[in-house]
Amino acid sequence: MKAITPRAAVAGLAVVVLMLEGCPSAYQRTYEQQTQRLEMQQQASDAEAAAAHAQAQKYAAVIYFEVGSAVIGDDGQRELRWFVQQMQPYPQAMIQVQGFADSTGSEATNQGLSAERADAVASYLNSQGIAPPRIVVQGFGTQYAAASNETAKGRRNNRRVEVTVR
Repeated sequence: MKAITPRAAVAGLAVVVLMLEGCPSAYQRTYEQQTQRLEMQQQASDAEAAAAHAQAQKYAAVIYFEVGSAVIGDDGQRELRWFVQQMQPYPQAMIQVQGFADSTGSEATNQGLSAERADAVASYLNSQGIAPPRIVVQGFGTQYAAASNETAKGRRNNRRVEVTVR
C-alpha cells in the first residue's frame, strides 16, 4: 500500500473544495434565491416609501396668532384639520412644528411665546390623531422673520406656526 503524502492530501482536499464550491447545494441555491427576492422586495418598499414621503412633503400649514397669544383661532383650527386630513394616507410622515413671534415684547418673552404656540399646535395635531412621536416642535422667537416687523401686516405674518413634513 502506498502512503499518502501531505502534498497529495492537500491537493486532494483542494479538489474536493473546488468541486463543492462549483456545485452549490439545493439549500444554498434556495437561500440565495430567497435573499435576492427579499432584497428586491426591500428595494420596492423603499422606493414606495420615498414616493409617499415626497407626496406628503407637498402639504404644509401656517397658523397665525394674535399679539401675545398662543390660542389657535377658528381659521387656524380649520387649517390644521385640513392638514391632518391630508396626512391620513401618510401615517409614517414626521411633522415639524415651528413657532415664531413678532418683535413686540422682549426676546425672552417672544422665545417663550413662540414655543407655546408651537406646543399648542402640536397638542391640537395630537388631538386630531397625529401621534406625539411623529411631531417635532421648535420655538424660534423672533428669528427667521417672514416679513418686516416695521408694519402691522409684517408683524402679523411673523406671529405664526409653520407645520411641514420633514
